[in-house]
Amino acid sequence: MDEFFDIPTLIVIGLAIVVLFRLRQVLGTRTGRERPPVERRSEAVVKPAADENVVPMRPRPAAEQPSEDGERQARRLETEVTQFAHGDEAVAAGLKAIAEADASFSPKSFMEGAKAAYEMIVTAFAAGDRQTLRNLLDKEVYDGFERAIKDREAAGHSIDFTFVGLPKVEISSAELDKRAAQVTVRFHAEVVSATRDKDGTLIEGNADLVTGIADEWTFARSPRSRDPNWKLVATSQLE
Repeated sequence: MDEFFDIPTLIVIGLAIVVLFRLRQVLGTRTGRERPPVERRSEAVVKPAADENVVPMRPRPAAEQPSEDGERQARRLETEVTQFAHGDEAVAAGLKAIAEADASFSPKSFMEGAKAAYEMIVTAFAAGDRQTLRNLLDKEVYDGFERAIKDREAAGHSIDFTFVGLPKVEISSAELDKRAAQVTVRFHAEVVSATRDKDGTLIEGNADLVTGIADEWTFARSPRSRDPNWKLVATSQLE
C-alpha cells in the first residue's frame, strides 16, 4: 500500500489534475445546446453589427439620392426669378434658361454685379479712365465710349462727376441663344454732373444739383466661357 502512494506517484497524479483543470477552463464543457460551427459563422456574416457607421458595400448611386443642396438651390433660383422678373413671363423664362445652361448663374448675384458695373462705367467715362472701360465693355461699345472721350479731351472739356445712387433697377429682358446669354437692365440713377470748358466755365449740368438719368444696357456672356464676367454689349438712353 505504501508503495502505491509513493511520492513520485503523488506528484504525477497532482500534475494530471492540474492539467485537466486548465483544459476545462480553456475548452469549457458541452451542454448539448451548442450550435454547429457553420451556423455560427453564417450568423456572424448575415447579422449586421450594431454600429451606425457601417457602410453598405453597394451604396445607392448619388444620382438616386436626394440632394438637399440641389433642392435648396432650386428653391432659391425660383425665388430670385420671381423677384427679378416682376411678373414678366418672358423674363422669367429667359432667366431660367440661362440658369439651366450655366449652373453658376444667379439673378440676384447678376443684379448686384450689374449695379456695381454701372457705377464703375459711368464714373470711369466721366474721368476718361480707358483701362477700366476696356475691362468692362465689349469692343464695339468701348470704341464708342473712347471716341466720346477723345472728342471731349480735344475740346478741352472736363466733367465733375459724383455717383449718388440707383433708386430703381430692373431687368427688362433675358434670353439665351446658341452663343451667349444676354440680360438687359434698365438703370434709373441719381448723379451730380457738371461739364466745364478749358477755362473752368460751366457749360452743362449743375455741380450742386442731383439729377436723374435713365439708361438701358445689355450685358452678355457665354455660358461655356471660363471667364465669369459679363460685358456690356449695347447701351441706349431712356427719355
